[in-house]
Amino acid sequence: MKKKLVAGNWKMNKTRADAYTLTGAIASSSGGYGNVEVVLCPPYLYLDMAVSMTRGSGIMVGAQNGCHEPIGAYTGEVSMGMLRDLGCAYVILGHSERRTCFGETEALINRKVRRSIEAGLAPIYCVGETLAQRHGGSAFDTLNSQLVYGLEGIDDASLGGAVIAYEPIWAIGTGMSATSEQAQEAHRFIREVVRNFSSVETAARLRIIYGGSVTPENAAEMMEQPDIDGALVGGASLNADSFKGIIRAASVAPFRVTGAEN
Repeated sequence: MKKKLVAGNWKMNKTRADAYTLTGAIASSSGGYGNVEVVLCPPYLYLDMAVSMTRGSGIMVGAQNGCHEPIGAYTGEVSMGMLRDLGCAYVILGHSERRTCFGETEALINRKVRRSIEAGLAPIYCVGETLAQRHGGSAFDTLNSQLVYGLEGIDDASLGGAVIAYEPIWAIGTGMSATSEQAQEAHRFIREVVRNFSSVETAARLRIIYGGSVTPENAAEMMEQPDIDGALVGGASLNADSFKGIIRAASVAPFRVTGAEN
């Protein structure tokens, strides 16, 4: 039985001293995270420190991005192999901020997903719709396109070890959050789409997590939903108490392998 997963995406925040304090505060409680997989995703500069500080704690470290090429003249980029060599286990790919701020296309993101798997990193692949797409009735069309093209060519074995993060763009950093019913509906749809191009078993065991203004207050209700397997946490991951509150919510939520019966 796979664990719930709670990942903290620090984005471009924290000084080195702040990162040291935050990592230490989270790692010091790692003994209580036994039934939840915890992933810290600090900025590149602090990955080495985070890997060192969490070694032996059970906490995993992930990067916020990675290059679509394995090696070469790509000034300013960091390859998936470098991240794996550093000790990272995960990498966030396809985040809406990478799509909107940096113009990443589905084709580019798909190359990154492939490279991450080749390097031995588990991708946390982000999908989600804008408010206009939701109001216009095309939210599920958007999710379908992101899943089909972003995960093109990924075999069942690799897909089963990946994570999909549903992050409605309108709920990221806005203080707005999808209702638990809206989130469950989207998660269930994602699992059904994946089942269309993979096995029933792969779709059932795939972890699909929610992101978008996740707080200790709304995390418990979210993770009670049958298809929500954890959370990708932004702002609340920058405070140890808030982040640990979300982990506690995940620890008491049931984990159900869904989809195999359909």
